[in-house]
Amino acid sequence: VGRLLLISLIVFLVSLLQLINASLAYSLKNCSIDYFDDPLADVFVNCLRRKLVTVPDDIPRAAISVLLSNNHLEKINRGDFKCMSKLRVLQLADNHIAHVDGGSFIDLVVLRKLYMDQNKLTNLSASIFQGLSNLTILSLTSNKIEFIHPLAFRFLTSLQTLLLDSNSLRQITDIHPVLQLPHLQNLTIGDNLFSSFQTKDLPLNMSSGLQMLDVSSKHLQKFSITTPIFPQIQVIIFFRCANNLTWDIPDKTLLRSITQLYFNAPGMSFVKIQKVLQSLDSLMHLKLSYVTRWIQKGLLAKICKIPKLRKLDLSYNHLHNFTVNLTACSQLCELDLTNTYLTKLPKGSIESMKRLTSLAAGTNRFTKVPDDVKSLYSLEILDLSNNLIFDLSCEDFLNTTRLMKLCLVNNRIAKLQGCVFEHLSDLKVLDLSNNLLWTFGGTFKTGLQKLEFLDLSKNSLTNLQKGDFQGLQSLKCLNVTSDHINRVKHDTFDGLNNLETLLLSLPLYYESNFKGLRHLKNLTIYFKISDSFQSPPLAWYNETLFHLPSLKVFKVVCSGDHYGLPFDVHTDMFKTMRHLEDFTAMNVYISAPDPGTFWDNPWLKSLKLGMTDLSNLDPGMFDPITNLQTLDLSETKLKSLDFLAQANLTTLRSLKLSDNKIMVINETVFQSLPALTYLDLNNNPFTCDCSNAGFIQWVKINNQTQVVNAHQYRCSFPVAKQGNMLLDFDIQTCRTDINFLCFISSTCLVLLTLLMSFTYHFLRWQLVYAVHLFLAFLYDSRKRKKGDSHHYDAFVSYNIHNEDWVFQEMLPVLEGEQGWRLCLHHRDFQPGKPIIENITDAIYGSRKTICVISRRYLQSEWCSREIQMASFRLFDEKKDVLILLFLEDIPAWQLSPYYRMRKLVKRRTYLSWPQAGQHPKVFWHNVQRALETEDTPAENTNLLTGPAEL
Repeated sequence: VGRLLLISLIVFLVSLLQLINASLAYSLKNCSIDYFDDPLADVFVNCLRRKLVTVPDDIPRAAISVLLSNNHLEKINRGDFKCMSKLRVLQLADNHIAHVDGGSFIDLVVLRKLYMDQNKLTNLSASIFQGLSNLTILSLTSNKIEFIHPLAFRFLTSLQTLLLDSNSLRQITDIHPVLQLPHLQNLTIGDNLFSSFQTKDLPLNMSSGLQMLDVSSKHLQKFSITTPIFPQIQVIIFFRCANNLTWDIPDKTLLRSITQLYFNAPGMSFVKIQKVLQSLDSLMHLKLSYVTRWIQKGLLAKICKIPKLRKLDLSYNHLHNFTVNLTACSQLCELDLTNTYLTKLPKGSIESMKRLTSLAAGTNRFTKVPDDVKSLYSLEILDLSNNLIFDLSCEDFLNTTRLMKLCLVNNRIAKLQGCVFEHLSDLKVLDLSNNLLWTFGGTFKTGLQKLEFLDLSKNSLTNLQKGDFQGLQSLKCLNVTSDHINRVKHDTFDGLNNLETLLLSLPLYYESNFKGLRHLKNLTIYFKISDSFQSPPLAWYNETLFHLPSLKVFKVVCSGDHYGLPFDVHTDMFKTMRHLEDFTAMNVYISAPDPGTFWDNPWLKSLKLGMTDLSNLDPGMFDPITNLQTLDLSETKLKSLDFLAQANLTTLRSLKLSDNKIMVINETVFQSLPALTYLDLNNNPFTCDCSNAGFIQWVKINNQTQVVNAHQYRCSFPVAKQGNMLLDFDIQTCRTDINFLCFISSTCLVLLTLLMSFTYHFLRWQLVYAVHLFLAFLYDSRKRKKGDSHHYDAFVSYNIHNEDWVFQEMLPVLEGEQGWRLCLHHRDFQPGKPIIENITDAIYGSRKTICVISRRYLQSEWCSREIQMASFRLFDEKKDVLILLFLEDIPAWQLSPYYRMRKLVKRRTYLSWPQAGQHPKVFWHNVQRALETEDTPAENTNLLTGPAEL
């Protein structure tokens, strides 16, 4: 009783809590949650471009990243990020934030990155960054900051990078609090309003660990370092500098640690630029942009005299109409001439750079490989992308035998000779994409023994045949996608034994196979369908074509209309892909795949089927892929989600069903998806009526599955509600408040449980007797009206464990020898009828009831029901109807727990089989006498038929 009361109290309290917390929803109103890797571990909240004016109050407290950029936030209030103790990244950029309450970030104890650029902040208060002791990156670019409190940065003890450029600071002294940060390494203060940066304006005893300083500003007129305030500085950036900028570094030793300079001063005088360069003897990396006229006047000669210079970046200068002479820069290791409008490099301009390992000359107007490249013996990286090169000769790379990466993207190369790359034995990356290639001409047969990456996409290739890739034994990644390929020969990919990733375009009828690609892990195939396409014959497919035992990722994409592909009829294609984990098919199937498609792919974790009619989807297709975690069935004409109830997707985490025809959703289907955490139902024509009431309620209160953008789902039907928000539909019009019902139901359940407990404890036997007496009265009355006669001489009540005795001892005598007609439950009960009715009919349809009693019998619930019913008939009809046969000697004290049996035995005589001993005939004779007695006993006749016990 006590246990029942405790359970009832718990149910009551749970219902009350549900009533209180019903508004706690998991699907965010204005944001979505992006999952990467383990969705249970990391929560990434995406609120980008949602037109928010305040920070949403339903952001999960366990979020590690919150993106609130590109909104209309005007203020950050204390409490907006309360209890977000796991947050590491917070983006508030591109809003209208003009004020931040002190202590707004106090709970963000592990925040690493804070982006507040492009807002309207005007000052930084003393407590604005309180709590951010672990912050390493802070971006305040493009605000209107004109005042920084001296204590504003005191809490940022771990800050390494601070971006303060494009603000309204007027004096260099304004950044004094910044330079006191103990771990600050990178500082950008360009495009503020101060006209000078002079270290003499800062405390003389100050020493900063700053390594990078960006002072790019059109307002800056004087840059002066006269005190040893920056002993560790390595990088200085001057972009958009004023034409009259004065560079004042009287002591070169103050800048002896500077190794990198980024300079952009098109209006600065030649003399001043020279002065800048002369003060930097330790310079190793120099970037000069938009200084074309000074290069024309001989600036390169001065640059080349910098003794330690190793990397020179001249990108974004106009060098096309004069001779570039870098002969004196023989010490360079890296040279960048990107986007310099060069049509050619005169012979000898870079020939002397014997140490050069990297040359970037992309986005120019070269029509051939510069001649000087032939002499660059140490070159390892060469970028000639986005030029006008139309031909490659055998001498172009004759001496660049150390070349490891060659980029020729977006040129006009139409043909390759076999000798072009024969000397590039160390080349690992070759990118020839977006050219005019139509043949290889045996290009890859010699050399390129170490090539690992080859991109031939977006060319004019029409045929791929045996030998095209001969010699590329080390190749790991190959891309030969093209809209022009119409034939692929059978042995095209023979020899590529180490290939791991393959992207290619195929005609629908092709001869190639992938049998030798035993290490292939990623395969992407593009089919282009022509208007004249006719489905190939079944003989097109042979399972050896796709013998890929190591494949993990398989993607097939078709473009154009079609009436069926070989994939529709051949499921054997996946038989050898036993390690497949990710399969994507876009516009491949015209109807749902065969249920046995993935029978041999038990490790499949991600499945995407798009641009397909899956209205006839058989849930049996998911039976073999029980490890599925991501399922994307977007744009597949689905009308119902009922298939999910039978799909057995117990490990599914992410389900995407956008752009379908789903109108009504039964929320119970999600009970079969216990691991689901991400659900996307965007762009479905929902019906806003009571048929979706359960789903709407589920979206609002479930605490596991995020329904992405659920608060933006709109109604399509009925017409009167078209355009309304789905979650705004008032489900109260469909039913009484579910929480109130739970409360009332729980209250009633508690009271009913208490009443039942009291009744059971104090009145159970009286109640049972009254019920059975009433049922007996009704049954007896019905029998009398019908005038039914007895169908059996006796009903035998026994336990299943005594069945052998009944069949071997009782039946042969009573039915065989004496000829009585007995009723046995296994033989004579009517199938389909409730068992209690069968028992009642058997007892009242027989003259007598024989109870075969054993210890097992006493413990049986149904045997207890049978003897109770027989005893009720005994006392109701006052007839001699009950015969007790004891198979075991059971002492009276053992009958005490069985109230009804103890009472009967105490008042009546019974027959005992163990006491029959060696006289079984006497026992059966007494049973016969009991069966022969009349129903109406004499006044002195014992109601329990039979003599005294044997």
